[in-house]
This record gives sequence, structure tokens and C-alpha cells, in this order.
Amino acid sequence: MGPLDIGRVMAALPHRYPMLLVDRVEEIVLDRSIAAIKAVTINEGFFQGHFPGRPIMPGVLIVEALAQAAGILAVESLGLAGSGKLVYFMAIDGAKFRKPVEPGVLLRLEATFVQKRSSVCKFAGVAKIDGQVVAEANFTAMIADPPKA
Repeated sequence: MGPLDIGRVMAALPHRYPMLLVDRVEEIVLDRSIAAIKAVTINEGFFQGHFPGRPIMPGVLIVEALAQAAGILAVESLGLAGSGKLVYFMAIDGAKFRKPVEPGVLLRLEATFVQKRSSVCKFAGVAKIDGQVVAEANFTAMIADPPKA
């Protein structure tokens, strides 16, 4: 499946600014893998406090960006785009941060299915800058209906 623009990303995820951390999908192989991009800019609010004088993207947001990419993979693979279903984190394992992520880079988010069921999926994720691994994590997510109002 070819690239997905921001409109398709927003159709797959409920996240919106400032929590939408995927700007586009470069490649998606349904039931298998995804490669997405997060453009990291100095305009992001978290850079004001993390850290003054040495802005770096918080590791937890890198993992969140990986999880959002994986969420798009799950929603598209299971045919749930536009269904209102949500993808919730259940577990994060083996998170490692290899190099700081600074403003001005394109963060490549790669996620692959490790296990896929109708409501619980496991993924392996890797974040890269110019082909170099900067972070990695394994995570589990649950696909569920949104809470009732």
C-alpha cells in the first residue's frame, strides 16, 4: 500500500494536535509492517522545557510516536479506519534510547506485527534518523470501542 497523507493518518487515529505524532506514512504492508515519519520541529511545546539550552524529544513521546504508527498499521490491516475503534497501550517492553532526538530531523518510525489477534496486537518498533537507530521498543495494544459518554 502506498503512502498515506495526513488526512488518511487522521482517519486512522483519533489523536490531534498536540498529541498527533505521525505526519505521514511512507509505506504500509498490511498485516506486516509500517514506515512512517514524524517531522521533529523546534515549534513543539515540549522543547520549551525539555531541556532549555539543549532541546531533545522526550523518550516517552518517541515511544508514543512508534505506537501511533503501529496503531495505523493495526487499524488499516483490520479494516477499522473510520470505525471509531481506539488502540490502547497495554504494555511497553525493552524500551531503549540510543541517541537524542533533536529538532530539525525526520524521525522514521518503523513497526512490525509480532502477533495479531482481533483485539490484542503485539509490535516491535524502531525509530531511526538517517538510517541510524535512535530508539526501540516492543509494545502490546488493545483495540476497543471508545468509552460511552
